[in-house]
Amino acid sequence: MSLLSCFKAYDIRGRLGIDLDEAIAYRIGRAFARALDAKTVVLGRDVRTSSEALAASVVRGLVDEGCEVLDLGLSGTEEMYFATSHFGADGGICVTASHNPMDYNGMKMVRAGSAPLEAATGLAKIKALAEQNAFAAPVDSGTVRDSSEQARAAYVDRIVSFVDVEALRPLRILVNAGHGTAGPTFDAIAARLETLGAPLTFERLFHEPDGRFPQGIPNPLLPENRPPTADAVRVTCADFGVAWDGDFDRCFFFDHTGAFVDGEYVIGLLAEAFLAKAPGSTIIHDPRVIWNTQDVVTRAGGRAAQTRTGHAFIKQAMREENAIYGGEMSAHHYFRDFAYCDSGMIPWLLVAELVSRHGPLADLVASRKAAFPSSGEINFTLEDPQAAIGRVAAVFGPEAKAVDRTDGLGIDLGDWRFNLRSSNTEPVVRLNVEARRDDALVAAGVDRVKSILIE
Repeated sequence: MSLLSCFKAYDIRGRLGIDLDEAIAYRIGRAFARALDAKTVVLGRDVRTSSEALAASVVRGLVDEGCEVLDLGLSGTEEMYFATSHFGADGGICVTASHNPMDYNGMKMVRAGSAPLEAATGLAKIKALAEQNAFAAPVDSGTVRDSSEQARAAYVDRIVSFVDVEALRPLRILVNAGHGTAGPTFDAIAARLETLGAPLTFERLFHEPDGRFPQGIPNPLLPENRPPTADAVRVTCADFGVAWDGDFDRCFFFDHTGAFVDGEYVIGLLAEAFLAKAPGSTIIHDPRVIWNTQDVVTRAGGRAAQTRTGHAFIKQAMREENAIYGGEMSAHHYFRDFAYCDSGMIPWLLVAELVSRHGPLADLVASRKAAFPSSGEINFTLEDPQAAIGRVAAVFGPEAKAVDRTDGLGIDLGDWRFNLRSSNTEPVVRLNVEARRDDALVAAGVDRVKSILIE
C-alpha cells in the first residue's frame, strides 16, 4: 500500500509528478465512487495545463466503477457545486489547484446536495481506498455525458436570479479573469444580462483562459497582484473593478479610484443587501475581523453567528442556522440559495445592484472603514507559533474583556480587538487587529502584539 500525500484536511492538492499524477487521479476516481457508493458524478476542471489529463484519468476511474459522469469540461468550482445539486448527482469533483503554484494541481469534492465531505469519514475513506488500490476488475456499465451546455445554462439562470435586473443603472465594470477559468463563464452571464436589458458595460482584462498564466497565478488576495486591476479601473473610468482567483470561487473588489476593498467590508455590504430583502435572516461570519459585520447585521435587524474559518465549517453552520448568507474575509462568499456554497460570480452582481441603488462603492465602504478600521491580515513566520500565541494570551488575558477560542485566539480589549491564528501547513501566525473609530489604536495594537510574538 502506498501512502498518498496529496490528501489534505478538506481537499486534494499536491505537486505534479510527486504528490499527484494521472495514475493517482485514476485511483482517486475509483475510490470516490466506491466511498460514496456513487452512481452519478459531476466532473469539472480548471484551465491549468495539467487539468485536462488529470480529469480524464478521474473520469476513467469513475467509469470503471460503473458511474455515469456528467462532464462539465472547463468550468469553475462553483459550477460543479451547482451542477451536483441541480442534477441530483451523488457527488461532484472539480480538478483545480485554485491559486496554488504552477507545479501543483488538486481536486475539490462534494457529496450529494453539494455538501462538503466530512474530513474524518468521507475524505478519509476515499484516501484509504485510493492508498489500498485494491479495486475489482472494471465494470462496463459506466458512461460519460457531455453536460456542459445544459449545466451552464441552468447555472447562469441561478446566478442572475440573485439580482433585481430592473434596479440596475448604467455602470461600467472592469473584470480581470487573470487568464484563469472565469472568462467563458462570465461571458455567459454577461450575455444573459444583455438579453434581460441590464444596462451594464464591461471592460475585460486578461480574459482569455490560458493555463500557462502569462500574468502569474491569479490570486488578488496578494497585494503585489492588485496593481493591474487597479490601474485598469482608473484607465477605463470604471465604476468598480472585479478580479477572480484561478477557479473563480473567490472575487475581489476595487472601487472607482482603484482602491482595493478589504474582504470584511464586502461581507458587511452583502449582509446588508440580503437583510434589506429578507429582514431577520441569519448571517454567518468567520472570527478574524467581526465588529463591522456584527454592527451592520444588528442595525439591519438580522442575526450574526460566528463559526470557524474554512469552507467546511461555514457551510455546516449555514445549514444548521439556515443562514441566508455567509462570508469570510478571504473573499469566500456563501449563499443559501446556491446550495449553501461559495460563489465568485454572485457577489459582483449584488455589488452592481448596491451601487445602482446607493451610489459609489467607495462611499459605501468609507463610513464602515471609519467606524471599524482594521489592519488587514499580517503574517509572521515563527519557530514555535503555539508558544508565541501562548505568550500573547498570557500578556493580554488579564486585561481582556472577552477571550474567544473559536478559531485561534481572539482578544477583546473594549476599544480594540485582535485575532491570532496559526497556519495548519506552515510555521506562520496570522494577525488581524480592529478598533472602533481609531486608526491609531489599530497601529498601536499591531505593534504591541508584534513585540510579543517576535521577542
